[in-house]
Amino acid sequence: MLRHTTASFLRGFQNLKCVNSTLRISSSRAYSSTEIVELDLSQSSAALLRSDLNKVKRIVIKLGSAVITREDECGLALGRLGSIVEQVAELQNQGREMVIVTSGAVAFGKQKLRQEVVLSMSMRQNLSSIENGSRPPSLEPRACAAAGQSGLMSLYDAMFLQYGVKTAQILLTKPDFQDESSRENLRETLSELLKLNIIPIVNANDAVAPPPEPDMDLAGVISVKDNDSLAARLASEMKAELLVIMSDVNGLYTAPPGMPDSRLLHTYSPERDQVIIAGKSRVGTGGMDSKVKAATYALARNCSVVICNGCEENAIVNIIKGKKVGTFFTKAQARGTPVELQAKNAREGGRCLQALTGVHRTAIVNRLADLLLERKSEILQANQQDVQQAFAAGMQQSEMARLYLSDQKLETLATGLRQIGKDSVDAVGRVVQRTRLADGMVLDKKTVPIGVLLVIFESRPDALPQVAALSICSGNGLLLKGGSEATHSNKILFSLVQEALEPYAPADTVALVSRREDIADLLHLNQYIDLIVPRGSEQLVSRIQELSQGIPVLGHSEGICHVYIDEDVDPEMALHIVKDSKCDYPAACNSMETLLIHKSHRNGTLFDKTCEMLRLQGVKIHAGPRLGQVLRFGPSLAASMRTEYGNLECAVEIVDDLDDAIAHINKYGSSHTDSIVTNNDENGAQFLKMVDSACVFRNASTRFADGYRFGLGAEVGVSTARIHARGPVGLEGLLTHKWVLSGSGQAASDFSSGKNSFVHERLPVYGEYEDSDSSSS
Repeated sequence: MLRHTTASFLRGFQNLKCVNSTLRISSSRAYSSTEIVELDLSQSSAALLRSDLNKVKRIVIKLGSAVITREDECGLALGRLGSIVEQVAELQNQGREMVIVTSGAVAFGKQKLRQEVVLSMSMRQNLSSIENGSRPPSLEPRACAAAGQSGLMSLYDAMFLQYGVKTAQILLTKPDFQDESSRENLRETLSELLKLNIIPIVNANDAVAPPPEPDMDLAGVISVKDNDSLAARLASEMKAELLVIMSDVNGLYTAPPGMPDSRLLHTYSPERDQVIIAGKSRVGTGGMDSKVKAATYALARNCSVVICNGCEENAIVNIIKGKKVGTFFTKAQARGTPVELQAKNAREGGRCLQALTGVHRTAIVNRLADLLLERKSEILQANQQDVQQAFAAGMQQSEMARLYLSDQKLETLATGLRQIGKDSVDAVGRVVQRTRLADGMVLDKKTVPIGVLLVIFESRPDALPQVAALSICSGNGLLLKGGSEATHSNKILFSLVQEALEPYAPADTVALVSRREDIADLLHLNQYIDLIVPRGSEQLVSRIQELSQGIPVLGHSEGICHVYIDEDVDPEMALHIVKDSKCDYPAACNSMETLLIHKSHRNGTLFDKTCEMLRLQGVKIHAGPRLGQVLRFGPSLAASMRTEYGNLECAVEIVDDLDDAIAHINKYGSSHTDSIVTNNDENGAQFLKMVDSACVFRNASTRFADGYRFGLGAEVGVSTARIHARGPVGLEGLLTHKWVLSGSGQAASDFSSGKNSFVHERLPVYGEYEDSDSSSS
């Protein structure tokens, strides 16, 4: 490529002709294919991830005809256009440099000229047209463009002025890009306008443009055939960092849109991905093929590109925020297997697991437990890398506690896995109910795997082998996404899972998703994924619940756990339970966040001892509203009684009695875990009955709400939902049922006709599972 020095702005204007505030680049130079040159853009690079788009400054927005044109293709869709103008103005006022490449002049002019045609017709001709139902005569597009261009620009001017933003218009034709002098003038003009905080509105000069011709791109430079290629060339010329191509289709698809297996590709790499089927816009000259070609061209010249639906609300702003809007073109090389293939492999691997005997599934998990101890030094070394990096990054102490692995943690983890294996021998295919429907007809209800699980967890690398073991023993395929803070730990633990699997089942039955950006794609794969289990912060769980596309989400959004000290209580027991509930592991979701104390203790020694004990443990106390009213001097008021602190902080509140405590918990709690400390059997029973939480305890720490401590071996997560599993979700929570009917030639009509009759006799179940003969009567 040839380099060109930038001429002065004054010389650039020698070839500019100004007519009605419209700038048009002109040149008398003849075009030759050997003279095609471009700027050297090697010093910049396109964003590899969507999250990097919030850093871009110079942005080109291409508005297709389908975006700003009405359905009747006569006139503009002012509502959509107004929304886009508002977004562009917002970004411009943030200090970004915005350029618009717009269609719409032909549609605007068509509306205007049709009115003139109707006015010029005689009354008799008008009436005849109405009676015959004939359409107005067709209009020549170049005439429509000439009539509509000034009106379109005036509309942009008026809309942007509402936000204090000024605009300027530039009209271009194909020859303007074929002459280097004109292109240099264009670059200087754009540069000067952007310096002056003016938004250039660029359009093809359709009033004088020659008719489309089937030409070929020369020397790797895209020909300007439509506004898509115009936008790509313009983005290249001005070194734009982002090109947003807006149409009325969502982007690129894996199959024709509307087909059962069709899925929008959120990320596309021209270098690694095959040609993708794309939707076709209802209007416009380019079509999606042109958009893909233009996007690929711009990306090759280090300009990030997103193809999206311009009819989607706040599409431009959301793209800049890094949200999954449209198809993001990237040069990022594929890392590992594409997530859709990972999900498909997990589905097939899960079926292989289900076909194994329970003994074989147990052998896999026992081997994993052995590997955890055999490779202990390697695991701890990898974990230390994560801990050191997290410390350098300023991770909070509570989060560091979750990240840290030790000899004791690995020993406990191995013990838990063996417990899972022991309990799982007859878990899959177990007959839980048997009914004789009629003579020669027996119906069995059997346990079966859910299918494929997607488990997303933060910080805790020990969750990976726990979840993998539960998934394997329940015959489920598994996709895992761990936090980036535990990358080294997760990598080695995952390799051990695959090593344990391989003698019995495909290694990719369990897959580790490497990129955070892949989660959004996984949330759309409801044809492969059956259940999502997020383990982590409230923000993580809520976000996954919001974004999941038809896939059930099992989890809890918060862990606001309570301990209530009743009136009749053993003081030492109360202190011991409160201390453990808050201080044993304050980052855990089953840690106490609010302490409720009966009002009779307010002026007694138990209240003082409890507060003093918490203070000595480093716990920061926040007073509830009622406690705050009776304290002259004391802790700060709690900002909310619905706070999950996750560290050495808690709220303390006074309640009148047991009913008041129950009402408080049911109002402010998160239905996770709540405990009462009392010597009163009646109060204890009432608390356990009326508190609406997944786990309710009497005279025990909230920290017991855990799969391992419940004897489940481990948990895939804690559920506060009321459908399917609730509380710590172990092996049983990852199974569902199917009905197996064994008959001897019966038809439903035999029963409706009276030939046969139902007996519906419940039969005993003798622990049959898997290959047992369930058809016997």
